[in-house]
Amino acid sequence: MNATAAPAVPAASTPALAVRDLRTEFRVRGAWHAAVDGVSFEVGANETLALVGESGCGKSITALSVIGLVPKPQGRIGGGSVKLAGEELVGLSESELEKVRGDRIGMIFQEPMTALNPVLPIGFQVAEAIVVHRAEGRAAAEAEALRLLEEVKIPSARTRFNEYPHQFSGGMRQRVMIAMALACRPAVLLADEPTTALDVTIQAQVLGLLADLQRERGMAVLFITHNLGVVAAIADRVAVMYAGRVVESGPVAEIFSRPRHPYTEALFAAIPRMDRDAQALAAIPGRVPPIDAMPKGCRFAPRCSLREPRCEASVPPLTPTGGEGHLVACHVRAPAAGVA
Repeated sequence: MNATAAPAVPAASTPALAVRDLRTEFRVRGAWHAAVDGVSFEVGANETLALVGESGCGKSITALSVIGLVPKPQGRIGGGSVKLAGEELVGLSESELEKVRGDRIGMIFQEPMTALNPVLPIGFQVAEAIVVHRAEGRAAAEAEALRLLEEVKIPSARTRFNEYPHQFSGGMRQRVMIAMALACRPAVLLADEPTTALDVTIQAQVLGLLADLQRERGMAVLFITHNLGVVAAIADRVAVMYAGRVVESGPVAEIFSRPRHPYTEALFAAIPRMDRDAQALAAIPGRVPPIDAMPKGCRFAPRCSLREPRCEASVPPLTPTGGEGHLVACHVRAPAAGVA
């Protein structure tokens, strides 16, 4: 589950998940504003795409949009396409989407304590997806749920099968969430910051577990995080989001060795270096703009030290940089601006 482990997906193959020009809008003071604005990406089988950026950049809303969980009536999909193995999901009815969620697409939510039902045993919750999507009896579903809990390495799984979420640690609750997400062997897994609330040791265990399960099942994984250390460990490709748009994307090795967008560079500059005794951490000035007050041109321009008048006047397109599959949306740094 790293840049060398997963084979390249043939160009002619159908991606497991393909998102094109996705626009997700929310109503603010009577008008619709885009929280996700023209986002496009693909994820192939046995591949991991990391979606990174600050809180408020639209990462989680992108994942919720993929599985049709944008809250209504205050939110809506305003345009674009989401295809699962070539099948369009945008425009499906709620009953049709319910057949996809938890079956062909699994999701690990950001906070397991709020995602798990506090009044139902964890074994019952894991088995529920199998009952719903596989039409199996409760006994057979619970036997499979027990096997899944053992697969995600819940200690004494048989004994703990009928215990409740509050009786588990954060790391164990996250493992239960993983078991629920993988219960029906989905082709695509959406992982929304699954390690954010965990300590470093448990985080490493969860990442290792996900890598093992992906290798065994050949899943496509969309991994949402703001932790670039995690990205380096698990991702094949990276898409950097800012204010609802992808501003840079490419193979993980290319992004880490040669970041082009000033926002990507600023994210790297904010990471402490373990090989230096004394260092000053570089904070990014300002904050992500609210969706009802987006700048007209490049949305990072008000916080960017390289901005030029054209940056505030027009939106920069995603442009190839010369590196394989490496795209950047920046008037100053794109090759058209004279940078090779």
